[in-house]
This record gives sequence, C-alpha cells and structure tokens, in this order.
Amino acid sequence: MNRQSELGEFLRSRRARLRPEDVGLIDYGDRRRVPGLRREELARLAGVSAGYYTRLEQGQSTNASDAVLDAVARVLRLNDEEWVHLQSLARQRPKARRHVRAEQIRPSVRQMIDSFTGVPALVIGRRADVLAWNRMAHALLAGHLELDAPTRPSTQPNLARLAFLDPHTRELYVDWKRKARDVVAFLRVSAARWPDDPRLTELIGELSVHSTEFAGLWSTHPVRECSHNTRDYQHPIVGALTLNDELLHLPDDQGQRLVVLNAEPGSPSAAGLALLADVAATPSRSHPTGTTPRPVNSAR
Repeated sequence: MNRQSELGEFLRSRRARLRPEDVGLIDYGDRRRVPGLRREELARLAGVSAGYYTRLEQGQSTNASDAVLDAVARVLRLNDEEWVHLQSLARQRPKARRHVRAEQIRPSVRQMIDSFTGVPALVIGRRADVLAWNRMAHALLAGHLELDAPTRPSTQPNLARLAFLDPHTRELYVDWKRKARDVVAFLRVSAARWPDDPRLTELIGELSVHSTEFAGLWSTHPVRECSHNTRDYQHPIVGALTLNDELLHLPDDQGQRLVVLNAEPGSPSAAGLALLADVAATPSRSHPTGTTPRPVNSAR
C-alpha cells in the first residue's frame, strides 16, 4: 500500500465530512469546489501554515510532531480509533517489500476453539482469513462451505470475500450494510499496519474490481477495530438470532484474533444457538436446502 496516498485520502475524507459552521467558521455561501473544509481553513484552525498542512496531506512531511497531529485530529474531530490510524499513517517510513509468510494457527489455539462446544468460535488473521473455526461457527457463518476449508490454502475462507461476493453471507446478516462497512473499516486498519503485505493488497484490489459496493465504501476511508458487536442474523436453518461477538487479540500471534459469539441467557437466540449446536453435530444438515457448497477463499 502507498502510505503517502493513504494518508492524503484519509485526511481528505475527514475534511470532506465537516462543514465550516461545524468548526465555528462563518459560511458566506461562497461556492466551494470541494466538499467540507478547505486545506487553508483546517491549517488555520490547527495553528500551522497552509503549506505545511498541504505537505502533510501529500505525505511529504514524515516528521510531524505529536502537537501538530493532535491539533489536526482535534480540528477534524477524530475519534480514538481514527487518531491511532492517523498516527500509523503519518509515522511509518517506507519499507522494502519482504516475503510475508502465510499465517499459521498454533495447535493450542485450535484446541481451545474446539473446546467451545456451546458457542461459535473462530480465529481470523490480519487479512480476514478464517484460520480455524469450530463446528458451531462453521454452521452459523458458512455451512455451505466444507468444515475443513480453513485447513487448505486453496479453500481457506475469507470473511471479506464472503461478505461482498457470497450471496449466502449477504442473506445471513440482517443489517448487511453495517457488516460491510465494518469489514472495510477492519481492512483499512490492517492496510495501515501491514502496508507491505502483498496478499492484503491483492485482496483489496480484487474486492474493488468485483464489488462496486466495496469500492464505494473503501473510498470513504472508514476506520474501526471492530472489537465487539451485537448483530442480527437470519440463519437458513435456525432462523432469527441476535448474537454478541467479542474479538480478542492473540498477543503471541500478531494480527490474529479470536472471535466468540454468544446470546443472552434464556433468550430465543440462546434457544436458537442450542438448535444450531444440534445442526453442527449433524454434518448432513449443515448446508441450506437447495444450495451447493462453493468455495469463497483467499487463493486466486
């Protein structure tokens, strides 16, 4: 990924969402060539010269102080996650491209998620590849794929591809638009942290070409870690579910996260998860009626 263009796109996207009156400026109704704040307006509010801010937005200033970045973040009203993302883009120096090894899941982590027999659990990598899932996560998220798909590079599922290119996944999420935005926000964060990962770059390029919805969301530069969520699902076998998910970083496996989904005790969704456990224990019932398993994977 080109950090200079990434930084510029991010700052421009955040300038575009602000109006002059949002930051205490008088809008005289003059015609603006671009939406949002002008560069010189932001620079004045941040207390830096217009030329300096322009160089920062163009990626030509690699030594911006914390004070300057704080001031820019304050004017742009960045939240904590956006502020961390700005730091990541502004601070990193170009690196030589290096071979990036395939992500591997440790056997003890695999044993851990298999031990979660009552809830869906999976491990995802920095590119949103499914590195491992238990039977319930498979039955919930992708029963139309093979259970052992994550074990083979040629069939390893990718949650971003599933979200945008797989019709079964689109139907699974009641609020698919929110899910799609969260996926793009996750990839934005990953792209800033691992700019020299060619497979991540290829994934983003592929989705941009094959999904106009992905391309549109990518251009808005959303940023979010997506550490916990509550989502509504419409499962093809067990029906409506409302599930909470927690995403936990695995500190010894950089970029990998454990995802565990659960329902409120005693709720209809808890009963639905119990039924899903029965479905997961009966492989022949994993595939929705009338569908054919089709790999949506990370190998192209």
